[in-house]
Amino acid sequence: MRILITGANGLVGTALKLALIQRGDSVQSLSRDPNQKPFWDPDMGLLNKQDLEGFDAIIHLAGENLAQGRWSSALKKRIRESRIKGTSLLTNKLSEVKQKPKKLLCASAIGIYGDHKDDIVTENTKPAKQSFLSDLVQEWEAAAFQAPSGIDVTCMRFGVIFSEKGGALPKILTPFKLGTGGMLGNGQQYMSWITLDDVISAIIFLLDQQDATGSFNIVSPNPITNAEFTNTLGKVLGKPTAVTVPAFAAKLLFGEMAEALLLCSTRTIPEKLQKLGYQFKYPNIEHAMQHVLK
Repeated sequence: MRILITGANGLVGTALKLALIQRGDSVQSLSRDPNQKPFWDPDMGLLNKQDLEGFDAIIHLAGENLAQGRWSSALKKRIRESRIKGTSLLTNKLSEVKQKPKKLLCASAIGIYGDHKDDIVTENTKPAKQSFLSDLVQEWEAAAFQAPSGIDVTCMRFGVIFSEKGGALPKILTPFKLGTGGMLGNGQQYMSWITLDDVISAIIFLLDQQDATGSFNIVSPNPITNAEFTNTLGKVLGKPTAVTVPAFAAKLLFGEMAEALLLCSTRTIPEKLQKLGYQFKYPNIEHAMQHVLK
């Protein structure tokens, strides 16, 4: 297949590009560097329609990191615009392309669901109300589904991605390796997680499916509580996990971001992905951590 990727230098994009090339696909990256081709600048609305011609699929991963720090008004604006502007520019330009791709796979997030305590969350669960993250994801996906008729659109709702190469895990590991790791809040909030290996395999699986349209939860089938994660990570590292970060302290440090990403309980399962027959490589958290940390 001939595939175009945005966000190809990120954690997922780097690994995905390598995996696609290794299996024999022709892969190009849509770059924000004006010295590279093909080039785009979503902020300025710059994208040459000729650079979208002739691809079998486009995988859109570009977007500002959600977990880079406290959500100030300025950061929330950057997060939103990095997703909505880029996705809208892409789908609008695709309407001008003569030889359109058959598929558009767009990154998304399980943050659309909000806090559901212990309840199981599937793709049929309604979005949260009056939430920055949920509103963002709904608008983001809506922009993706504006792609022209004839292009199959798949939105991939990622959970927490575990990899030693980046994302949340390296930040989490530092206190745990020092023996000062522990639960966040009461530890009962559910984490919906997935290894980077399964993320890449799931994207390629969806890429190859004929009828994989709509939104898909890209998470392990076994969500865990923060307490279970804490105990497992301590066990794998051979470190104590007695320290607890109270919820109020997390909120003082990170504000709204703490409530949305660290203390929110979303017990998400990948119902649609499993119905299509995807087999997870690392569905169990202990085996996943042993693999990731080697």
